[in-house]
Amino acid sequence: MTSIYDFTETEMNGKEINLKDYADKVVIIVNTASKCGLAPQLEGLEELYKKYQDDGLVVLGLPSNQFKQELDTDEETSDYCQVHYGVTFPMTKRVMVNGKDEDELFAYLKDMSGNGSIKWNYTKFLIGRDGQLIHRYAPITTPEKMEKEIVTALGVQV
Repeated sequence: MTSIYDFTETEMNGKEINLKDYADKVVIIVNTASKCGLAPQLEGLEELYKKYQDDGLVVLGLPSNQFKQELDTDEETSDYCQVHYGVTFPMTKRVMVNGKDEDELFAYLKDMSGNGSIKWNYTKFLIGRDGQLIHRYAPITTPEKMEKEIVTALGVQV
């Protein structure tokens, strides 16, 4: 059975991220874009990451210029996310989320969710400790609205 643990991504600094390293963690995977009106969600994602990181939450941001709302380079994106939103969670090199050059992880997540193509930036996928998809969230769903389901997946008391 395939899970997210079968995939790797590349961090902006060139370091490989083997998703097997996230085994037994709860993971939020999100396609980001710096110039998108939804970019302030990065702040909410960072807050969740800081709040629940010690309980096993990982947030993984995958910048995409699929919708023409990302900065010109990975370095600019990284700087922007850190300076404006305090992002400390891992961010990958930019990816395509749809089409013939789509990232394999997004192809898998879209297939698992049964909801087809990514319609916009900040589509979020919540993955359980078993590496399987729990829920796909629409771009307009704020990170705060995901918290209850995240807490349940983590198995922590609030």
